[in-house]
Amino acid sequence: MSNVTINTPYITLGQLIKLVGAVDTGGHVKWFLAEHEIKVNGENENRRGKKLYPGDLIMIEGMGQFQISGDS
Repeated sequence: MSNVTINTPYITLGQLIKLVGAVDTGGHVKWFLAEHEIKVNGENENRRGKKLYPGDLIMIEGMGQFQISGDS
C-alpha cells in the first residue's frame, strides 16, 4: 500500500488517478474509470469528482492500494 499525502482538505478521485500516474492527462480519467475497477473504502466507485479525505483507502485494479493522508 502506498501513502498519498495531500495538503488540502480533500482531493478528487480524478486528481488521485493522475497523481499516481495511471493517466497522463485529466481527459483520460473518464476512460480509465470506465475500464478499471476502483474501490473507495471497499465500495465500487466510478465518479471522477468523488472527494477523497485523509484516511480513505483506494484500490485501483492493476495498480494496488493507496491511503490518503493529510499534511501534518
